[in-house]
Amino acid sequence: MTKKFDAKLRRFEQFKSLLLAHPRGLRKAEIARRISVDRATVGHYVDDFALPHGTLPIIEITPGFFTIDRDLYEVEISVNQHEALAIHLATRLLTTRTDKHNPHAASALRKLGEAIGELSPPVSQHMHMSANVLDGDDRRRDPRFLEILETLMRAWSLGQKVALTHEMEDGRIHDYIFSPYFIEPYALGRTVHVIGQREPPNKIRTFKIERIRTIELLPETYTIPEEFDPQEKLQNAWGIWYTDEETVEVVLKFHRSVAKRVLETTWQVGEETAVADTDGSVTWRAKVDEWREMLPWIRGWGADVEVLKPVELRDEMIGQARKIAELYGWQAQREAKNNETSDIAQTFRDFFGGGE
Repeated sequence: MTKKFDAKLRRFEQFKSLLLAHPRGLRKAEIARRISVDRATVGHYVDDFALPHGTLPIIEITPGFFTIDRDLYEVEISVNQHEALAIHLATRLLTTRTDKHNPHAASALRKLGEAIGELSPPVSQHMHMSANVLDGDDRRRDPRFLEILETLMRAWSLGQKVALTHEMEDGRIHDYIFSPYFIEPYALGRTVHVIGQREPPNKIRTFKIERIRTIELLPETYTIPEEFDPQEKLQNAWGIWYTDEETVEVVLKFHRSVAKRVLETTWQVGEETAVADTDGSVTWRAKVDEWREMLPWIRGWGADVEVLKPVELRDEMIGQARKIAELYGWQAQREAKNNETSDIAQTFRDFFGGGE
């Protein structure tokens, strides 16, 4: 009995692994040949192992071709308490850096919370709380976004292209054939982006998923090039913007009042910092693909940071300082006091405060 059970278990694992390895399906004859059984036995496997009586969500994806429905198939994982903490931290970032209703994420967190409940009850409790946030009533409801995200996931998993329409910032809508290579969340914008091959122009491009208007899974397949490495692609990006052009060196000078906060965090790969002996300020330098993506972060430091390089970024901040001063009527107040200044950097410092 034990030998028969072991043999059946081995065949089950072979059968499952084979179907998972062929998301576009296999005929029963091909399955039989690959696991060395007869075709009738494969028919019994499909009947015995498939839901609802079995444990596998087997589907006939096209007439005569069988595979496993990846939307329903569930994997098992095991973690220790330190790994559970890492998952908890990741879920907190997910909860606080997205504004959308996401039932899939909420379901995943509840399952993880249940799985580690005995090991780490406090962590389990907070995972359930994070899940309640992700599918709470106050979350932004966007069924189209969820449908598009699901379709992109299927396409990425199956290696199938999609036909999509994408809306530009000016409202124009374009049609593309797209092969998803990687899906990346963008914490700064609380958005999600997908990187892949776009046709036209048959080059790697990035779409903001929130701007995709329609999507359709195509039967045409693709293969992600072995040389494609998303980590390498994004290593010099401040967030999601990358370029094939030369990187730009950004040099910033932080006031001593924020020096400790600046030095406590590594903000960019390959960054360099130096503390001045004279005034305790910090000179920060790093190479980035697109300095415009840094603007919200730089503005967030107010008058405690001065842009030294590149000159285009410095000019941009000077222009924004002027606009902010005008917006709040600072210049009019300044003129009323007959105390005008041409020092824009000093204007920025005076307006925002900071410094000493």
